[in-house]
Amino acid sequence: MHRSASLTPPMGWNSWDSFGTTVTEDEVLANAQVMAERMLPAGWDTVVVDIQWYEPTARAGGYNDDAPLLLDADGVQMPVETRFPSSAGGRGFAPLAARVHDLGLRFGVHLMRGIPRRAVADPRPVPGTDATTADIALPADHPAARCPWNGDNLGLDFSHPAAQAWLDLQIDRVVGWGVDFLKVDDMLYPYHGDAIEALHSAVGKAEERHGRDVTVSLSPGTHLSVAHLDHLRAHADMWRISDDLWDRWDDLEAQLTRLARWAPHQQAHGWADADMLPLGRIGVRAERGEPRHSLLTAAERRTMLTLWNLGRSPLFVGGDLPSSEDDTLTDLVNTEVLDIGKHSRGNTELVREGDLVVWGATGTGPREGTRWAAVFNTSDGARTVRLPLTSTGLASPGLTSPGTVTELWTARVLDVDPSDPYAVLELDLDAHGTALLRST
Repeated sequence: MHRSASLTPPMGWNSWDSFGTTVTEDEVLANAQVMAERMLPAGWDTVVVDIQWYEPTARAGGYNDDAPLLLDADGVQMPVETRFPSSAGGRGFAPLAARVHDLGLRFGVHLMRGIPRRAVADPRPVPGTDATTADIALPADHPAARCPWNGDNLGLDFSHPAAQAWLDLQIDRVVGWGVDFLKVDDMLYPYHGDAIEALHSAVGKAEERHGRDVTVSLSPGTHLSVAHLDHLRAHADMWRISDDLWDRWDDLEAQLTRLARWAPHQQAHGWADADMLPLGRIGVRAERGEPRHSLLTAAERRTMLTLWNLGRSPLFVGGDLPSSEDDTLTDLVNTEVLDIGKHSRGNTELVREGDLVVWGATGTGPREGTRWAAVFNTSDGARTVRLPLTSTGLASPGLTSPGTVTELWTARVLDVDPSDPYAVLELDLDAHGTALLRST
C-alpha cells in the first residue's frame, strides 16, 4: 500500500452515530460541506458512509432479518438509489465521491467481512475462475461463517483460491468509485487474521490499479489485545480497541484504561482507534437513542477530545455537523489541542491515584520543545487538585529564564513557572473534567 494518508491519526466524519443504517446522499453532502468550510483547515478531511448503504429496507434501530441486499451481477454491493440517487445507472458511489473530492475531502465507505449471503444463495460466476460465489463461502456451521450481530454476509473460505479473486474484484470495484477510506467490520472479534491479510492484499492491488491511497480501518475491537500489534501494523492503518462508544460517561472513562495500554505503541501507519466521537447532534435516525445533542457535558466533551489527542487516537466525529451546536464545532477545530495528536511522542499515563489521572507527551516536528500534560478528574463532583509540576512532566528546571504553562481549552496562562523545581499546580476541575496544559 501507499499509506501516505496515515502519517498522522486520520480525522473525519462518520454517519453512524447520527444516521445508523439510513444516511442519505443529501445528508452526506451537507456534512461534507460543513467539514470543508469549517473543519478542513484544522485537518478534518474524510467523510465516511457507514453500514448498509446497499440495504433497500434499512431502518433506524437495528437490522432487518433476511434483508434484501442490492448487488451487481458479480455479487458486489451497490448503493440504494432511493437514498443515493446519483448512483443510478450502475455508477455506484463514483458521482458522490467526486463531489466530496471537489470539496477537497476524502470519501469512505463501510464494508462487512465476507461475501453477501444473497450472492451465495443465488450463485454467480467468479470472473477469471471456474468457481461460483456459492463455492467460496464458509459452510454455515463454521465458527467464522457469520457475524454475531449482522446477517448480511457469510465469511469467505480463503482455502479456496477463488475467494481471494472475488474479494479482489469487490475491493477493486469499490476503490474504483473513488473511495479513499475503507471501514471493514467484523474483523477483530474474534480476530480473523486470514481475512485481514486477504483484505490487505486486495487493497494493495486496487491502490496500484487506480493510483489511490486507501486508509484501512478495522472494527469492532472487543477485548483487542496488543498481542496482535505487529500483525495489525503490517495490514491496516487503524483498528478499533473497543465496542461502539456512546455519549455516556462510563463509555468515556473506560477509554482512559484502553488508551493507556495502546498509546505507547502509536506510530505512523498504525493507529489504535478509541472509536467515534459521539459529539454534537446525534441519534437523528441511529441505532441508539432518540435524536439529541450529545449527553456528554461540556467538561466531558473536552475530556474526550483531550484524551483522544493525547492518546493519538484517530478522530471521527459522529454528530450531524449542520445541526450541531457551535460550542462543539469550536472545540473540534481547536488546533492547539489537535496538534498534540499530530505532533507528539512519549504519550503516556503518568499518574493514576483514585479519581486523579495524569497524562503527558512531548512535541515533535513543528512542536519540538513543547510539553503537554492533562490532569483528569474522574470523580462525579468538582474538586480542587494540587500536585507537583514535576508529576506532570511539564517542569524544566534547567531553563535559564522563566517559562509559561497555559491551559489550552481556556487559553489561560497559569501562575506557575516550569523552571521552578518546587512549583505546585492548583487546579479547579469540574466533575469528569480536565485541564490540558502546555509548557514552553
